[in-house]
Amino acid sequence: MTTHAPQAAQSVTLPASLDEAVAALTAMPAAVPVAGGTDLMAAVNKGRLRPAGLVGLGRINEIRGWQYQDGHALLGAGLTHARMGRPDFAALIPALAASARAAGPPQIRNAGTLGGNIATAAPTGDTLPVLAALEADLVIAGPGGAHREIPVSHLLAGREMLGPAELIGFVRVPLLHAPQVFLKATGRTGPGRASASVAVVLDPARRGVRCAVGAIAPMPLRPLEAERWIASLIDWDGARGLAPEALAAFGEYVAAACIPDPQGDEQMPPGILHLRRTVAALARRALGRALS
Repeated sequence: MTTHAPQAAQSVTLPASLDEAVAALTAMPAAVPVAGGTDLMAAVNKGRLRPAGLVGLGRINEIRGWQYQDGHALLGAGLTHARMGRPDFAALIPALAASARAAGPPQIRNAGTLGGNIATAAPTGDTLPVLAALEADLVIAGPGGAHREIPVSHLLAGREMLGPAELIGFVRVPLLHAPQVFLKATGRTGPGRASASVAVVLDPARRGVRCAVGAIAPMPLRPLEAERWIASLIDWDGARGLAPEALAAFGEYVAAACIPDPQGDEQMPPGILHLRRTVAALARRALGRALS
């Protein structure tokens, strides 16, 4: 399993269907599901995790594609970042494709999966702010063929957790057929972990703007008041353009909502002030690109 870990998993199960994977986890509660393994195997190699067994999800074809369903895209949890980054998927959900292309070097994008990104729930997960802005839902598979749906934000916030032997099977994303943008800032050139990321999605049918900020908190943040304010300024029946001052004000509004001013006379540390300016710039540019 790894050349660095002194102790390997005791068993590896390779189910061919989602139901078989749930049954394997039911029979062996201490086993850990693994798809791309980009996070799990790193934890094993560093000695932070010693799974009693592994349930590999790589052979489950039903979760490796997507289908259309009542105005939504039903995305399999086994979709890799590389697959989501392709042009046909980008035409479907542009912001999610952009986040997948920014997820890291090719070897990570080829292995890492959408479901794994959600289940790991790392603050720097690139797809997470996009899913939050899109208000996606998760289809959870459980024992006995049971299925339930929860908003992705509930799982990321810890309001609802996966139960024993439950797996993320699919992600239901509304198809808005409107501009959407994902931008991120990293600490170095090239693909890397985000220091901040922003997803902006336009919803013309509801005359709304959705924005989510990632990487600066344990879960993506939604500046709801900033969303409502900027949506009220947009001419939804016209050109939808906004003056540069309005875009800049939106960026500042988003940044202040996500990184509030310190209380009293306390000064904001330079590093936090720089992060706040970064979030403001990303939000301003993302909305400007979406409206253009």
